[in-house]
Amino acid sequence: MTGKLTIGLAQRHPLPFGSGLPEFAADVAATLAAHPQINLLVYPEMHLHDAHALPEAQRDSALRSLAVSLKSDFIREIGAVAQQHKIWLVPGSIGEITAGGKYYNTELVFDPQGNLVTHYRKMFPWRPDEPHDYGTEFVTFNAERIEFGLSNCYDSWFPEHTRQLAWLGSDVILNVVKTTTPDREQELVLARANAIANQVYFLSINCAGPIGQGKSIAVGPEGEVLAQAGTDQETLVVAVDTEINRRVRRLGTAGATRPWSHFHAADPEIPLPMYGGAIRPAHWQPKKHHEK
Repeated sequence: MTGKLTIGLAQRHPLPFGSGLPEFAADVAATLAAHPQINLLVYPEMHLHDAHALPEAQRDSALRSLAVSLKSDFIREIGAVAQQHKIWLVPGSIGEITAGGKYYNTELVFDPQGNLVTHYRKMFPWRPDEPHDYGTEFVTFNAERIEFGLSNCYDSWFPEHTRQLAWLGSDVILNVVKTTTPDREQELVLARANAIANQVYFLSINCAGPIGQGKSIAVGPEGEVLAQAGTDQETLVVAVDTEINRRVRRLGTAGATRPWSHFHAADPEIPLPMYGGAIRPAHWQPKKHHEK
């Protein structure tokens, strides 16, 4: 089965510490009024939880104090925005605090009925600067017959992360970002490399300047740049079609290269001592696509 969806990438200034949700709700409404074809709208990492207005020494404690439970009114209020507009909504990520005191940078996904359908705890916080605990679970979700994989900023620097999401069946990777450092140019290369190596769409949504470096990017399954933003606030609108993924994997990138078809089931395992594991040829191809 294949699916098509129009996705909005909202490159925005992060909303300041303690500002609440009215400004966010207003921006969602304005964005959809300008681009009514959008079915899924995505915002940058920590979009609703920003503390750059505070002195640097105070930011970590302020953000921790703002962290919420996934069962909080704050989460329900975000869901109400998705329900009002009947869209899939990824409001970036927030600070999440668990009953056990764990503190995560957590990416959220709401369906058009306003339900929090899944969440992903950032696996690779940008250490030593980010104070969050790291998550240990890869997360995908299905919307309109499209499998999405969740990725958060620095995750894109670890090729194993996108490879695993692709193996789990992801057609599109949603990489929410808050890059304030000068290495955004390198991340644009990584976005294209992750798309090429895994034959997936890779959508990387950064926050706008002057806090962030901007330059959000949407990349197709052959590494082609579908859209790219400047540094100020901007909305990229891209259409994804999983038939393109299927065709690229069937015919090869540029009609030539098919990395997911590399192994034969009877090939020997390749040891991966760094991980204490191995590449097992019989299990190499993306799992969910293999099952369909």
